[in-house]
Amino acid sequence: MSRTSSTTRARLIQAALELFTVQGVTETTTRQIAELAQVNEVTLFRHFGNKQGLLLAVIEDSGVFTRLGESLRSQVDQTTTFEQALTNYGRDRLQVLTQMPELLRSVVGESGKYTVEHRQALGEGVTQANLDFADYLTTVIQRDRLHLRLSAEKLASLVNGMLFGYLVIELTSEFHRLWQNQEDFLQSLVELILHGAFADAEPERQGEGEGEGEPESGSKGETLRQLVPDSSPNLPSPAISSETVADLPPSLVNAILQQAKKSGFRDYALAYTLFGAGLRIEEIIALERSHQISDAHRHLLQVTQGNVRQVPVNQWIMGKRYGSYTRNPLNQWLKNRKDDRSPLFVNEALERMSVPELRSAWRDFTSGLETPSPSIEQARQTWCVEMLMRGMNVEDLSILSGLDVKQLEPYVGRAREKTALDRAIRLDQKP
Repeated sequence: MSRTSSTTRARLIQAALELFTVQGVTETTTRQIAELAQVNEVTLFRHFGNKQGLLLAVIEDSGVFTRLGESLRSQVDQTTTFEQALTNYGRDRLQVLTQMPELLRSVVGESGKYTVEHRQALGEGVTQANLDFADYLTTVIQRDRLHLRLSAEKLASLVNGMLFGYLVIELTSEFHRLWQNQEDFLQSLVELILHGAFADAEPERQGEGEGEGEPESGSKGETLRQLVPDSSPNLPSPAISSETVADLPPSLVNAILQQAKKSGFRDYALAYTLFGAGLRIEEIIALERSHQISDAHRHLLQVTQGNVRQVPVNQWIMGKRYGSYTRNPLNQWLKNRKDDRSPLFVNEALERMSVPELRSAWRDFTSGLETPSPSIEQARQTWCVEMLMRGMNVEDLSILSGLDVKQLEPYVGRAREKTALDRAIRLDQKP
């Protein structure tokens, strides 16, 4: 690493960081640090007291705890969902800590040698990191109108504790076989938070106002007006309850499917499943070949991850037909595979696709179609709105989607909005 600062303190911190990162705190002596910084060892003691005092300065200067608040404030506007905000934070923290494995090992291994003052300083750094992260979470929660079961401070402390604990296990042990890699752990952590941290509070409706145009009785709009009953079925709630609906227009959906088709059999099958069955990405990667039921009269997928259920795969997507029950992009993908692996979707190594790999595939076959590019979650949102537009009632959609009726209210609002717009356009076309 380059040492650009001309101050003695900065040179000592930089020298210590280099040596701690390479050989750990235990194996690094104050004499080595002083020699690398080109100062007298007495100068080191005058600035930091001892090696542990210098270690705290290294941690502070490296940005593990400090400058976190400013960094997070600049990242809020770069996210559109709570899931994305949480994933970005976790990935960033893991990256920062992974860059200094020997330092992390030493912090854990030598903590018993710290003075009370040094342990207090380290604890204050952890507390400040938790508070900065809690402020970040609060901003996102208020923006998305979510309802937590616990305080943002407790959630921040819980997440940071799990991130740090995971790295301690990974960097201090071998053959633990907990997760495939950091990304696998991070996805598991995000799923845990999304499933357990939020209360089932009623979300604010999108695009509805008092007295706004109601559809005529007996029309498709009348069906939409009656979609949400007073009570909801006793189904688990797998996602954030106040998700913002951002369905995609038919022209863009068709463009995505056509670009996925050019990308290959697997990507075309993925896009077809996303828009045709409305599954969560975690549900898609859990699918096996045996979970597909297809004959001349139906095409179903047996979902075993999360809300266990059967879901039909639609031939018609946004007004266009993509094959038949027995010949469609998903069946063609399986027919052209040369392996006998059981997962429905596999990567180049013929291993089950991971969530990051599925997201990467989506980015590949949606790139260049729109700025900013649509998110993969919008495929599921588009499917939900389309089902309502085609006359499905909310109880049936709740069963097929795995969302409860309260979570579906924003989709009902969006469907009403589109119904009213369609009616206005048709009226304008009459002489």
